[in-house]
Amino acid sequence: MSNQTSTSSIAASQQPSFQHSLVCFAAVVITIAGGLFGLGISLHALMFVCLLWTGVNAAFIGFNYLQIRKLMTSSLSKAMPAIYIFILIGMVISSFMHSGTIATLMYYGLSWLSPSLFLAVGLVLCAIMSVATGTSWGTVGTLGVVLIGIGSAMSIPLPLVAGMIVCGATFGDKMSPISDTTNLAAMSAGTTLFRHIYAMLFTTVPTFILTLIIFLIIGFSHSFGNADQNLTFSSITQIQTALNKEYKLMPLITLLPLLLLATLSIKKVAAEVSMSCSIVLAVLIAIFYQGESNIESTVIVLNALWENTPASTGIANLDALLGRGGITSMSWTLLLALMAIALGGILHGAGFLSALLKGSIARVKRTASLIATTIVSGFVGNIAMGEAYISIILNCQLFKEKYDDQKLEGAILSRSVEEGSTMTTALIPWTTAGAFYAATLGVDVLSYLPYAFFNYLNAIVAVIMAAVGIGLLKK
Repeated sequence: MSNQTSTSSIAASQQPSFQHSLVCFAAVVITIAGGLFGLGISLHALMFVCLLWTGVNAAFIGFNYLQIRKLMTSSLSKAMPAIYIFILIGMVISSFMHSGTIATLMYYGLSWLSPSLFLAVGLVLCAIMSVATGTSWGTVGTLGVVLIGIGSAMSIPLPLVAGMIVCGATFGDKMSPISDTTNLAAMSAGTTLFRHIYAMLFTTVPTFILTLIIFLIIGFSHSFGNADQNLTFSSITQIQTALNKEYKLMPLITLLPLLLLATLSIKKVAAEVSMSCSIVLAVLIAIFYQGESNIESTVIVLNALWENTPASTGIANLDALLGRGGITSMSWTLLLALMAIALGGILHGAGFLSALLKGSIARVKRTASLIATTIVSGFVGNIAMGEAYISIILNCQLFKEKYDDQKLEGAILSRSVEEGSTMTTALIPWTTAGAFYAATLGVDVLSYLPYAFFNYLNAIVAVIMAAVGIGLLKK
C-alpha cells in the first residue's frame, strides 16, 4: 500500500486478524486500567504508551509511519468541532461567573429548592435545558455548575449531584431533535430523525422515570433531606448575603447571556457561534454592569477568559466555585481528549475495531442478543476511541446488515447505537465527554459514575424490552 492510498480502505495484506485485534485492544484496556487504578500513573502518560503500542501493531500489519500519522490526523480533524467547544466552554463559565449569571441562579435557587427535592428537580431542569438547547456540554457547563454550587451549599455529596446533572444532560443529548448525536445516529443508520426519536421513546422515557423515582427516594430518605440538620436558614442567608455583596443580581440583566445562549441553540445556530455571542454579552455585562467600566475591570474580566481567579466573598468554597472557568481550566481535559482521539484513529483506521467486532456480530442470532451486542459494541468503541461520534458512525456501519437480516427498522439500529455510545461516553474517564464533565463539575468520573443511574440503566431496560418484544419496530 503506497503512502497515497486512502486510510478509509485497508488492503487485504493489512487487515488484522480477530486474534491480533483482541490482543491489541485488550492490552490498551489493561494498560489504562492497571496503570491508572493499580499504579496511579497519569492518564496522559498511559495514553502515550497506548499510542506507541497501537502504532507498533499497525506497523506490524504493514502501515508505515506516514500512514499511521494520517490515521491520527484524520480522526482529530473530525473531532475539531468538539475541540473548539472545549475552549469556548472554559470562557463561557468564566464570563458567566463575572457577569453574575451563575451567582443570580444560585441566589434564587437557594430560595426555591429544598434539599429533599433538589435531586429530582435538578434532574428535570437539566433534562429540559438539554432538550431545548440540544447540548449536554452546554447544560453541564452552565446549569450544571449552578447546581453543583447549590448542592454544595446544601451539604449534598457532590458526586451524587454530579451524577444527577449528567443523567439530565444526557437525556437531552439523546432525545433533542437539535442534538448533534441524535442527528448523526439517525443519518448513519439510514432512518429519519423523528422516527429515530420515536423509537427511543420506548426505552428512554421509562428509564428516565425510573431514574427520577430513584432520586426522589434518595432525596427523602437521606439525612441531607432534613433541612434542620444540614441546611440551616443562617447558612442560606450567609451565602445569599455574600453573593448579593459581590454582585449586582438583577435577573433581567444578569441572565441575558444564558437566555441568548438558549435562544441561539434552539434556533440551531452553530454551537461555536452561540457560545461566542453569549461570551461577548457576558463580558460586556461584567465590565459595564458588574464592574466600574474602567481599564482595570476590563483587564480583570478579559484575563479571566484565559485563567479565572477565586472570588472574594469570604466563604472559601463559594470563592473557589466563583473562580472556576477560563481556557486553562480545560487544558487537562483537552490534551487528554486529543490523545484519546488519536488513539481511536489508529484502532479504527487500521481495522482493529472492525475485525474485533465483526467476529462477535457473526455469532449473534436473537434480536435481544443483537441489541445487547450493539450496546456493548458502542461502549467498547467509546473506550477505544474516546469519542462517541466515531463510535456511532462505526457501529451503524458494522451492524446495519444484521438489522436488515432481522427485518428491524433502521430506527432500532440508531436507538441501540445511541444507547451504547451516547449513553456511556460520560462513564469513561478518558472520553471527551467524561473528561469534560469531570473538569467542569469538579468531580471525577469514577466518583459520579455510581449515581449516573440513567446512563447505565437505559441499556438494561433496552435489552429487557427487546427480550419481551416491546418497542421493536419491524419493516
